[in-house]
Amino acid sequence: MIQNSELLQSLGVALGLGLLVGLQREWVHNRIAGLRTFAFVSVFGALSGILAQAHGGWVMGAAVIAFAAITVPGYVASLRDEDADPGLTTEIAMLIMFALGAITVLGHRMIAVVIAGSVMVLLQEKKRLHQMVHKIGENDLREIARLVLIGLVILPILPNKSYGHEGLLNPFSIWLMVVLIVGISLTAYLASKFLGDAKGSAVAGILGGLISSTATTVSLARRSKNPLSHSQPLAVIALISAAVVYVRVVVEVMVVAPGVFAMMLPPLLAMTVLAGTIAAVAYRLGLRSEMQAPEEAPPSELKSAVVFGLLYVLVLFAVSFAKEHFGQAGLFTVAAISGLTDMDAITLTTASLANAGQLDAAIAWRIIMTGGLANTLFKAILVLCMGSRPFIKPVLLGLTITLVGGMVILVLWP
Repeated sequence: MIQNSELLQSLGVALGLGLLVGLQREWVHNRIAGLRTFAFVSVFGALSGILAQAHGGWVMGAAVIAFAAITVPGYVASLRDEDADPGLTTEIAMLIMFALGAITVLGHRMIAVVIAGSVMVLLQEKKRLHQMVHKIGENDLREIARLVLIGLVILPILPNKSYGHEGLLNPFSIWLMVVLIVGISLTAYLASKFLGDAKGSAVAGILGGLISSTATTVSLARRSKNPLSHSQPLAVIALISAAVVYVRVVVEVMVVAPGVFAMMLPPLLAMTVLAGTIAAVAYRLGLRSEMQAPEEAPPSELKSAVVFGLLYVLVLFAVSFAKEHFGQAGLFTVAAISGLTDMDAITLTTASLANAGQLDAAIAWRIIMTGGLANTLFKAILVLCMGSRPFIKPVLLGLTITLVGGMVILVLWP
Protein backbone atom coordinates (compact mmCIF):
# COMPACT_ATOMS: atom_id res chain seq x y z
CA MET A 1 0.00 0.00 0.00
CA ILE A 2 2.88 2.35 0.74
CA GLN A 3 4.36 1.67 -2.71
CA ASN A 4 1.00 2.26 -4.39
CA SER A 5 0.55 5.51 -2.47
CA GLU A 6 3.96 6.76 -3.69
CA LEU A 7 3.11 5.87 -7.27
CA LEU A 8 -0.23 7.63 -7.06
CA GLN A 9 1.46 10.74 -5.65
CA SER A 10 4.00 10.68 -8.49
CA LEU A 11 1.26 10.27 -11.08
CA GLY A 12 -0.66 13.12 -9.48
CA VAL A 13 2.42 15.39 -9.60
CA ALA A 14 3.03 14.46 -13.25
CA LEU A 15 -0.60 15.23 -14.12
CA GLY A 16 -0.50 18.55 -12.27
CA LEU A 17 2.71 19.65 -13.96
CA GLY A 18 1.33 18.74 -17.36
CA LEU A 19 -1.79 20.78 -16.66
CA LEU A 20 0.36 23.70 -15.46
CA VAL A 21 2.39 23.96 -18.66
CA GLY A 22 -0.60 23.03 -20.82
CA LEU A 23 -2.55 25.91 -19.29
CA GLN A 24 -0.03 28.36 -20.70
CA ARG A 25 -0.10 26.75 -24.16
CA GLU A 26 -3.90 26.73 -24.12
CA TRP A 27 -3.93 30.42 -23.16
CA VAL A 28 -1.84 31.39 -26.20
CA HIS A 29 -4.10 29.23 -28.44
CA ASN A 30 -1.31 26.91 -29.52
CA ARG A 31 -2.50 24.70 -32.40
CA ILE A 32 -0.27 21.72 -31.68
CA ALA A 33 -0.87 21.03 -27.98
CA GLY A 34 -2.90 22.53 -25.18
CA LEU A 35 -4.15 21.76 -21.69
CA ARG A 36 -5.22 18.13 -22.19
CA THR A 37 -2.38 17.18 -24.53
CA PHE A 38 0.33 18.30 -22.11
CA ALA A 39 -1.40 16.48 -19.26
CA PHE A 40 -1.48 13.29 -21.35
CA VAL A 41 2.19 13.70 -22.31
CA SER A 42 3.40 14.00 -18.71
CA VAL A 43 1.23 11.09 -17.54
CA PHE A 44 2.50 9.02 -20.47
CA GLY A 45 6.05 9.79 -19.35
CA ALA A 46 5.21 8.72 -15.78
CA LEU A 47 3.65 5.44 -16.95
CA SER A 48 6.67 4.79 -19.16
CA GLY A 49 8.91 5.28 -16.13
CA ILE A 50 6.87 2.79 -14.11
CA LEU A 51 7.07 0.19 -16.89
CA ALA A 52 10.80 0.82 -17.35
CA GLN A 53 11.40 0.09 -13.67
CA ALA A 54 9.61 -3.24 -14.03
CA HIS A 55 10.79 -4.40 -17.47
CA GLY A 56 14.02 -2.54 -18.21
CA GLY A 57 15.26 0.60 -19.88
CA TRP A 58 14.22 -0.51 -23.36
CA VAL A 59 10.64 0.42 -22.46
CA MET A 60 11.66 4.06 -22.07
CA GLY A 61 13.45 4.01 -25.42
CA ALA A 62 10.38 2.55 -27.10
CA ALA A 63 8.19 5.18 -25.41
CA VAL A 64 10.40 7.99 -26.75
CA ILE A 65 10.17 6.56 -30.27
CA ALA A 66 6.39 6.27 -29.96
CA PHE A 67 6.18 9.82 -28.66
CA ALA A 68 8.24 11.09 -31.60
CA ALA A 69 6.13 9.10 -34.07
CA ILE A 70 3.04 10.91 -32.80
CA THR A 71 4.56 14.39 -32.47
CA VAL A 72 6.50 14.74 -35.74
CA PRO A 73 3.50 14.24 -38.11
CA GLY A 74 1.54 16.83 -36.15
CA TYR A 75 4.38 19.32 -36.48
CA VAL A 76 4.73 18.67 -40.22
CA ALA A 77 1.00 19.14 -40.70
CA SER A 78 1.09 22.45 -38.82
CA LEU A 79 3.73 23.81 -41.22
CA ARG A 80 1.20 23.70 -44.06
CA ASP A 81 -0.63 26.55 -42.38
CA GLU A 82 0.80 29.86 -43.61
CA ASP A 83 0.09 31.53 -40.27
CA ALA A 84 1.75 28.80 -38.25
CA ASP A 85 4.86 29.47 -36.16
CA PRO A 86 7.68 27.31 -37.58
CA GLY A 87 9.46 27.17 -34.22
CA LEU A 88 9.92 24.01 -32.16
CA THR A 89 9.10 25.56 -28.77
CA THR A 90 5.93 23.59 -28.10
CA GLU A 91 7.43 20.30 -29.31
CA ILE A 92 10.50 20.70 -27.11
CA ALA A 93 8.26 21.63 -24.17
CA MET A 94 6.27 18.43 -24.77
CA LEU A 95 9.46 16.36 -24.80
CA ILE A 96 10.58 17.99 -21.54
CA MET A 97 7.21 17.26 -19.92
CA PHE A 98 7.47 13.64 -21.06
CA ALA A 99 10.87 13.38 -19.34
CA LEU A 100 9.57 15.17 -16.23
CA GLY A 101 6.70 12.71 -16.01
CA ALA A 102 9.23 9.89 -16.07
CA ILE A 103 11.46 11.29 -13.32
CA THR A 104 8.53 11.90 -10.98
CA VAL A 105 8.18 8.11 -10.53
CA LEU A 106 11.95 7.77 -10.07
CA GLY A 107 12.00 9.80 -6.85
CA HIS A 108 12.80 13.24 -8.28
CA ARG A 109 9.49 15.03 -7.82
CA MET A 110 11.00 18.27 -6.49
CA ILE A 111 13.34 18.55 -9.48
CA ALA A 112 10.38 17.96 -11.79
CA VAL A 113 8.38 20.72 -10.10
CA VAL A 114 11.24 23.22 -10.38
CA ILE A 115 11.88 22.45 -14.06
CA ALA A 116 8.19 22.54 -14.97
CA GLY A 117 7.80 25.91 -13.30
CA SER A 118 10.82 27.21 -15.20
CA VAL A 119 9.39 25.91 -18.48
CA MET A 120 6.11 27.70 -17.88
CA VAL A 121 7.90 30.98 -17.06
CA LEU A 122 10.02 30.73 -20.21
CA LEU A 123 6.97 30.07 -22.34
CA GLN A 124 4.99 32.91 -20.79
CA GLU A 125 7.81 35.48 -20.96
CA LYS A 126 8.49 34.94 -24.67
CA LYS A 127 7.70 38.52 -25.68
CA ARG A 128 9.70 40.12 -22.87
CA LEU A 129 12.70 37.87 -23.47
CA HIS A 130 12.69 38.71 -27.17
CA GLN A 131 12.51 42.42 -26.38
CA MET A 132 15.48 42.05 -24.04
CA VAL A 133 17.52 40.28 -26.70
CA HIS A 134 16.70 42.98 -29.24
CA LYS A 135 18.12 45.60 -26.86
CA ILE A 136 21.46 43.81 -26.71
CA GLY A 137 23.87 45.09 -29.32
CA GLU A 138 26.96 43.47 -30.80
CA ASN A 139 29.27 45.27 -28.37
CA ASP A 140 27.10 44.17 -25.43
CA LEU A 141 27.29 40.57 -26.58
CA ARG A 142 31.07 40.81 -26.95
CA GLU A 143 31.44 41.99 -23.35
CA ILE A 144 29.11 39.25 -22.10
CA ALA A 145 31.22 36.69 -23.96
CA ARG A 146 34.37 38.14 -22.36
CA LEU A 147 32.82 37.82 -18.91
CA VAL A 148 31.87 34.21 -19.67
CA LEU A 149 35.45 33.53 -20.77
CA ILE A 150 37.15 34.91 -17.65
CA GLY A 151 34.45 33.74 -15.20
CA LEU A 152 33.23 30.37 -16.48
CA VAL A 153 36.22 29.18 -18.48
CA ILE A 154 39.40 30.57 -16.89
CA LEU A 155 38.29 30.88 -13.22
CA PRO A 156 37.22 27.22 -12.66
CA ILE A 157 40.53 25.83 -13.98
CA LEU A 158 42.69 27.95 -11.66
CA PRO A 159 43.92 26.12 -8.55
CA ASN A 160 42.05 27.09 -5.40
CA LYS A 161 45.13 26.54 -3.26
CA SER A 162 47.40 28.82 -1.25
CA TYR A 163 51.01 29.35 -2.23
CA GLY A 164 53.93 31.48 -1.10
CA HIS A 165 54.62 33.04 2.27
CA GLU A 166 51.90 32.01 4.76
CA GLY A 167 49.80 30.85 1.81
CA LEU A 168 48.93 34.36 0.72
CA LEU A 169 48.85 33.70 -3.01
CA ASN A 170 45.65 31.97 -4.09
CA PRO A 171 45.27 32.16 -7.90
CA PHE A 172 41.52 31.44 -7.70
CA SER A 173 40.82 34.20 -5.16
CA ILE A 174 42.97 36.75 -6.99
CA TRP A 175 41.37 36.08 -10.38
CA LEU A 176 37.95 36.12 -8.70
CA MET A 177 38.53 39.80 -7.91
CA VAL A 178 39.14 40.41 -11.63
CA VAL A 179 35.90 38.60 -12.49
CA LEU A 180 34.00 40.62 -9.86
CA ILE A 181 35.15 43.96 -11.25
CA VAL A 182 34.28 43.06 -14.84
CA GLY A 183 30.99 41.44 -13.81
CA ILE A 184 29.84 44.29 -11.59
CA SER A 185 30.63 46.86 -14.25
CA LEU A 186 28.72 44.93 -16.91
CA THR A 187 25.81 44.27 -14.52
CA ALA A 188 25.51 47.97 -13.70
CA TYR A 189 25.48 48.82 -17.40
CA LEU A 190 22.86 46.17 -18.28
CA ALA A 191 20.69 47.02 -15.26
CA SER A 192 20.68 50.66 -16.29
CA LYS A 193 19.89 49.72 -19.89
CA PHE A 194 16.99 47.37 -19.16
CA LEU A 195 15.49 48.88 -15.98
CA GLY A 196 16.13 52.57 -16.58
CA ASP A 197 18.76 54.57 -14.77
CA ALA A 198 16.83 54.98 -11.49
CA LYS A 199 15.85 51.34 -10.90
CA GLY A 200 19.05 50.12 -12.49
CA SER A 201 21.13 52.22 -10.11
CA ALA A 202 19.40 50.76 -7.04
CA VAL A 203 19.75 47.16 -8.23
CA ALA A 204 23.37 47.57 -9.32
CA GLY A 205 24.30 49.36 -6.08
CA ILE A 206 22.78 46.67 -3.85
CA LEU A 207 24.40 43.92 -5.90
CA GLY A 208 27.76 45.70 -5.84
CA GLY A 209 27.61 46.18 -2.08
CA LEU A 210 26.77 42.54 -1.48
CA ILE A 211 29.65 41.33 -3.65
CA SER A 212 32.41 43.94 -3.33
CA SER A 213 31.82 47.64 -2.85
CA THR A 214 35.51 48.39 -3.45
CA ALA A 215 35.46 46.59 -6.78
CA THR A 216 32.23 48.40 -7.61
CA THR A 217 33.80 51.78 -6.85
CA VAL A 218 36.81 51.02 -9.04
CA SER A 219 34.58 49.91 -11.89
CA LEU A 220 32.28 52.93 -11.67
CA ALA A 221 35.13 55.42 -11.34
CA ARG A 222 36.76 54.06 -14.47
CA ARG A 223 33.44 54.05 -16.28
CA SER A 224 32.76 57.70 -15.36
CA LYS A 225 35.73 58.72 -17.53
CA ASN A 226 33.76 57.65 -20.60
CA PRO A 227 32.51 60.87 -22.29
CA LEU A 228 29.15 59.19 -22.95
CA SER A 229 28.66 58.13 -19.34
CA HIS A 230 26.17 59.94 -17.11
CA SER A 231 27.90 60.48 -13.78
CA GLN A 232 24.85 60.87 -11.53
CA PRO A 233 23.54 57.28 -11.83
CA LEU A 234 27.08 56.00 -11.38
CA ALA A 235 27.49 58.09 -8.22
CA VAL A 236 24.20 56.75 -6.83
CA ILE A 237 25.37 53.18 -7.44
CA ALA A 238 28.65 53.86 -5.63
CA LEU A 239 26.94 55.36 -2.56
CA ILE A 240 24.33 52.59 -2.37
CA SER A 241 27.04 49.92 -2.54
CA ALA A 242 28.98 51.73 0.21
CA ALA A 243 25.89 51.64 2.44
CA VAL A 244 25.14 47.96 1.76
CA VAL A 245 28.61 47.10 3.10
CA TYR A 246 27.50 47.98 6.64
CA VAL A 247 24.29 46.01 6.27
CA ARG A 248 26.42 43.01 5.33
CA VAL A 249 28.67 43.64 8.36
CA VAL A 250 25.68 43.67 10.73
CA VAL A 251 24.38 40.39 9.27
CA GLU A 252 27.79 38.73 9.54
CA VAL A 253 28.20 39.76 13.17
CA MET A 254 24.70 38.52 13.96
CA VAL A 255 25.47 35.10 12.45
CA VAL A 256 29.01 34.64 13.80
CA ALA A 257 28.67 36.27 17.24
CA PRO A 258 25.10 35.75 18.53
CA GLY A 259 26.33 35.82 22.13
CA VAL A 260 27.64 39.39 21.97
CA PHE A 261 25.54 40.66 19.08
CA ALA A 262 23.30 42.77 21.33
CA MET A 263 26.33 44.66 22.68
CA MET A 264 27.92 45.20 19.27
CA LEU A 265 24.73 46.07 17.37
CA PRO A 266 23.97 49.71 18.45
CA PRO A 267 27.13 51.43 17.11
CA LEU A 268 27.23 49.27 13.98
CA LEU A 269 23.54 49.95 13.38
CA ALA A 270 24.11 53.69 13.82
CA MET A 271 26.82 53.55 11.15
CA THR A 272 24.49 51.57 8.88
CA VAL A 273 21.72 54.14 9.29
CA LEU A 274 24.14 56.99 8.52
CA ALA A 275 25.45 55.38 5.32
CA GLY A 276 21.93 54.32 4.31
CA THR A 277 20.56 57.83 4.78
CA ILE A 278 23.29 59.26 2.55
CA ALA A 279 22.53 56.67 -0.14
CA ALA A 280 18.77 57.31 0.13
CA VAL A 281 19.23 61.07 -0.24
CA ALA A 282 21.46 60.55 -3.28
CA TYR A 283 18.87 58.23 -4.79
CA ARG A 284 16.01 60.68 -4.20
CA LEU A 285 17.97 63.54 -5.71
CA GLY A 286 18.69 61.33 -8.66
CA LEU A 287 14.98 60.60 -9.09
CA ARG A 288 14.18 64.32 -9.11
CA SER A 289 16.61 64.88 -11.93
CA GLU A 290 15.26 61.70 -13.60
CA MET A 291 18.84 60.45 -14.08
CA GLN A 292 18.39 60.11 -17.83
CA ALA A 293 21.65 58.99 -19.35
CA PRO A 294 22.44 59.01 -23.04
CA GLU A 295 23.13 55.75 -24.80
CA GLU A 296 26.65 54.56 -24.04
CA ALA A 297 28.88 51.69 -25.01
CA PRO A 298 29.25 48.71 -22.68
CA PRO A 299 32.20 49.07 -20.30
CA SER A 300 35.40 47.16 -20.96
CA GLU A 301 37.10 46.78 -17.58
CA LEU A 302 39.48 43.85 -18.04
CA LYS A 303 42.71 45.88 -17.96
CA SER A 304 41.80 47.92 -14.86
CA ALA A 305 40.44 44.77 -13.21
CA VAL A 306 43.79 43.02 -13.61
CA VAL A 307 45.56 46.06 -12.12
CA PHE A 308 43.20 46.00 -9.14
CA GLY A 309 43.86 42.27 -8.73
CA LEU A 310 47.58 43.02 -8.38
CA LEU A 311 46.78 45.73 -5.82
CA TYR A 312 44.71 43.18 -3.92
CA VAL A 313 47.79 40.92 -3.70
CA LEU A 314 49.90 43.80 -2.33
CA VAL A 315 47.33 44.47 0.40
CA LEU A 316 47.38 40.78 1.37
CA PHE A 317 51.14 40.99 1.90
CA ALA A 318 50.69 44.19 3.92
CA VAL A 319 48.20 42.44 6.21
CA SER A 320 50.60 39.54 6.69
CA PHE A 321 53.40 41.94 7.59
CA ALA A 322 51.23 43.74 10.16
CA LYS A 323 50.19 40.48 11.80
CA GLU A 324 53.77 39.25 11.99
CA HIS A 325 55.23 42.40 13.53
CA PHE A 326 52.37 43.68 15.70
CA GLY A 327 50.62 40.48 16.81
CA GLN A 328 47.43 40.62 18.89
CA ALA A 329 48.04 44.24 19.88
CA GLY A 330 48.10 45.28 16.26
CA LEU A 331 44.52 44.26 15.47
CA PHE A 332 43.54 47.85 14.77
CA THR A 333 46.42 48.16 12.31
CA VAL A 334 45.46 44.86 10.71
CA ALA A 335 41.83 46.00 10.51
CA ALA A 336 42.82 49.25 8.82
CA ILE A 337 44.97 47.46 6.26
CA SER A 338 42.60 44.53 5.69
CA GLY A 339 39.61 46.82 5.39
CA LEU A 340 41.15 48.58 2.41
CA THR A 341 39.89 45.94 0.02
CA ASP A 342 37.72 43.53 2.00
CA MET A 343 35.54 43.87 5.09
CA ASP A 344 34.54 40.22 5.41
CA ALA A 345 37.84 38.85 6.71
CA ILE A 346 38.30 41.31 9.57
CA THR A 347 34.57 41.27 10.44
CA LEU A 348 34.30 37.48 10.67
CA THR A 349 37.60 37.07 12.51
CA THR A 350 36.88 39.77 15.09
CA ALA A 351 33.30 38.64 15.65
CA SER A 352 34.48 35.06 16.22
CA LEU A 353 37.04 36.19 18.82
CA ALA A 354 34.41 38.27 20.60
CA ASN A 355 31.90 35.43 20.63
CA ALA A 356 34.54 33.08 22.07
CA GLY A 357 35.30 35.54 24.87
CA GLN A 358 38.84 36.19 23.64
CA LEU A 359 38.06 39.81 22.80
CA ASP A 360 35.88 42.36 24.54
CA ALA A 361 32.76 43.29 22.56
CA ALA A 362 33.45 47.01 22.97
CA ILE A 363 36.89 46.52 21.40
CA ALA A 364 35.55 44.15 18.73
CA TRP A 365 33.04 46.55 17.19
CA ARG A 366 35.66 49.32 17.20
CA ILE A 367 38.07 47.07 15.30
CA ILE A 368 35.36 46.31 12.75
CA MET A 369 34.50 50.01 12.53
CA THR A 370 38.17 50.82 11.93
CA GLY A 371 38.19 48.44 9.00
CA GLY A 372 35.02 50.03 7.65
CA LEU A 373 36.41 53.55 7.90
CA ALA A 374 39.64 52.45 6.21
CA ASN A 375 37.56 50.94 3.44
CA THR A 376 35.61 54.19 3.05
CA LEU A 377 38.82 56.23 2.96
CA PHE A 378 40.36 53.90 0.39
CA LYS A 379 37.30 54.20 -1.85
CA ALA A 380 37.45 58.00 -1.56
CA ILE A 381 41.08 57.90 -2.71
CA LEU A 382 40.17 55.61 -5.61
CA VAL A 383 37.40 57.99 -6.64
CA LEU A 384 39.79 60.95 -6.58
CA CYS A 385 42.43 59.14 -8.61
CA MET A 386 40.23 57.34 -11.14
CA GLY A 387 36.90 59.18 -11.45
CA SER A 388 35.74 62.05 -13.58
CA ARG A 389 35.05 65.45 -11.99
CA PRO A 390 31.20 65.17 -12.13
CA PHE A 391 31.47 61.73 -10.53
CA ILE A 392 33.97 62.76 -7.85
CA LYS A 393 31.91 65.57 -6.34
CA PRO A 394 28.78 63.66 -5.14
CA VAL A 395 30.60 60.44 -4.26
CA LEU A 396 33.38 62.19 -2.36
CA LEU A 397 30.83 64.28 -0.45
CA GLY A 398 28.87 61.20 0.57
CA LEU A 399 31.96 59.20 1.55
CA THR A 400 33.38 62.14 3.50
CA ILE A 401 30.18 62.50 5.55
CA THR A 402 30.23 58.76 6.17
CA LEU A 403 33.87 58.89 7.23
CA VAL A 404 33.41 61.83 9.60
CA GLY A 405 30.25 60.34 11.12
CA GLY A 406 31.99 57.02 11.62
CA MET A 407 34.93 58.67 13.37
CA VAL A 408 32.52 60.49 15.69
CA ILE A 409 30.83 57.19 16.55
CA LEU A 410 34.20 55.48 17.02
CA VAL A 411 35.54 58.15 19.40
CA LEU A 412 32.46 59.32 21.31
CA TRP A 413 30.40 56.14 21.63
CA PRO A 414 30.41 55.06 25.31
